[in-house]
Amino acid sequence: MPTRLAVSLPRRSGDLLVREFGPEDVDAYLAWRTDPRVTRWLLTTRADEATERLEAAEADPAGVSVAGVVDGRLVASGYLGVKDGMGQDVGDAWVGALGRVGYLVDPEWHGRGVGTRLLGVLLEVAFADLGMHRVLAGCFADNVASWRTMERHGMRREQHGVEDSWHAELGWVDGYEYAILRSEWKARRGG
Repeated sequence: MPTRLAVSLPRRSGDLLVREFGPEDVDAYLAWRTDPRVTRWLLTTRADEATERLEAAEADPAGVSVAGVVDGRLVASGYLGVKDGMGQDVGDAWVGALGRVGYLVDPEWHGRGVGTRLLGVLLEVAFADLGMHRVLAGCFADNVASWRTMERHGMRREQHGVEDSWHAELGWVDGYEYAILRSEWKARRGG
């Protein structure tokens, strides 16, 4: 599936190869995407919803879906969506300046740094390839692994939504929204 954004893939982060998500990834993705250890932290939990969202992401010209692969095995997936930021209608610095990322890791690969490496590549694509100004990501507040992954990359918690999401098992739960600016990302990388 061709990338519609001007991004340079594949990329490596340690043993993780990050490339475009393709048709060959769908079955493996759905196998672990529908695992209760994964759906516990997602808003869409049913397989048909997962398939619909995957198809929508693949068709989105303002986004790129990626596969995280180790030794030929799909172990993670991610998405970078591009949006216009807020701005006055003078100039166009705000056009395409905002990114939103998401990532999922096969539960058999939890705790091995896969999500951290995948998020690092998504941020690099957003800032180095696309020149974005700001990237956002969110999670349920109880998803400690996810928000720790964001914090490892210097993302700051900008919002704590109190009981802002319904969770089938836990009831109303809190959510977090994180962000990082390109200038912050560059400073962390020594540039």
